[in-house]
This record gives sequence, C-alpha cells and structure tokens, in this order.
Amino acid sequence: MIQLAHIINPVIVPPSSDLYIAQPITFETMRIARAFAADRASVSLFSAQYLEDRSIVPDDFQQTPNLDRSVQDLGLFQKPRKLPLIVDILDRLYAATEADYLIYTNVDIALMPSFYLAVQGAIEQGYDALAINRRTISKTYSSLSEIPLMFAEVGTPQGGHDCFVFRRDVYPKYRLGNTCIGAAKIGKVMLLNLMIHGQKFFEFRDWHTTFSIWGTIALESTRATRLFRPQRKAN
Repeated sequence: MIQLAHIINPVIVPPSSDLYIAQPITFETMRIARAFAADRASVSLFSAQYLEDRSIVPDDFQQTPNLDRSVQDLGLFQKPRKLPLIVDILDRLYAATEADYLIYTNVDIALMPSFYLAVQGAIEQGYDALAINRRTISKTYSSLSEIPLMFAEVGTPQGGHDCFVFRRDVYPKYRLGNTCIGAAKIGKVMLLNLMIHGQKFFEFRDWHTTFSIWGTIALESTRATRLFRPQRKAN
C-alpha cells in the first residue's frame, strides 16, 4: 500500500479573512479524502504551524515542531508579514514521516474525495512529480454542511500552482532558497524542483481533484509579491 504524507500550514485569522471560512473546509475535505482512500492508500495528515497557531490545528493532524522563523528574519519589508519559508515546512514533513510521497497544498485548497486515489493512480502510471492545479467554484458557500454542494460544482480551471506531490527520497536534492509561502513565485520554485528532480513530471491542469472557493486568496499572494522589496538589515 502506497504511503502519502500531506502537510499544510494552518494559521489563526480574523473573521474578515477569506481563510476564516476556507480553512475549516480544507480540514474537513482532507479528512473525507483520507477516509475515501483508506482501503487503498495510507494517508497521514500533518501541519507546520507557529506556536500561536497551534490551537487551530485539528486534533487528527500530526503537528510538526513549531516554525521558528519567517521571511521577516531575512530582511526589512515595506509591509512586514509573518510568512513561513517553504523549506521549513517541507523539512519538517521530511523529518516526521517515512512515507513514499510528500504532498504540500496551500491551506485554502480543498480536496475532492478522490484526491488521494487520483494521486495514487498517477503514481502507478509512472508519474513521480505532480503539480495539480485547482478549480475555483462560486463564492456562495460558507459552511461545512455545504461541502456536498461544493463537490457537485465543477468550477473553472485556474493556472495557479498550489498543490505539489513528489517522492520523499529525492527531497534532499531540492533547492528552495528563501522562498516563502504567500508569494506568487513560490509556484515557479516548486515547479522547477519537481521538473529537475522528478523522473516523470506532469502538471495536471484539468483534474477535478482540488478546488478553492475564492480566487481572491490567490490575488492576495500576487499583491504580496509587490510588497516584497527587501532592504538589507542593519548590522
């Protein structure tokens, strides 16, 4: 049975944030997809979180050691934001599991029930590095009780990169630098590593396996990159 380890970065946000609604939906759809795949794949769910965000992590997610730095430690920014480095998240997942494949998704990305089985199917066909693009559905949903309706909506494909699957044994070769989540360029950094270190890479642009309720969260990432003009810290 194939072993998959999936990590996200939960964060406590105010009710005004889109993530306030999106995160619980992400948590629940990850549970649903894990249960759906239980007979064919071993799926473990992990979180990488700051100390102050531990209370939002679901009890059935395995917490990795608290994140201890952010992009703010690397320079001075016009609008400081406590954004973790992707290498810190993936290093924690690599250390926490011996699973065959590692999965990272943005915390606003919800899963269809077939997600893990689709990943397994692609792996069985020889793919060992996958980028899976999300679909965006309407903004009318806001509660866990509406998840079946979210599953029923096909949505529209989006070009952003927010879901990555790769072999654990090649992860030590990855070069992620100081790339932080929440910045648009992170997708390009991850894609490059998948393409270089995967023997058979593919970008699944039309799969109906992940979705997001709002396109606005992705737009926030684009705005963030415009603010990331670091200045050298004073000695």
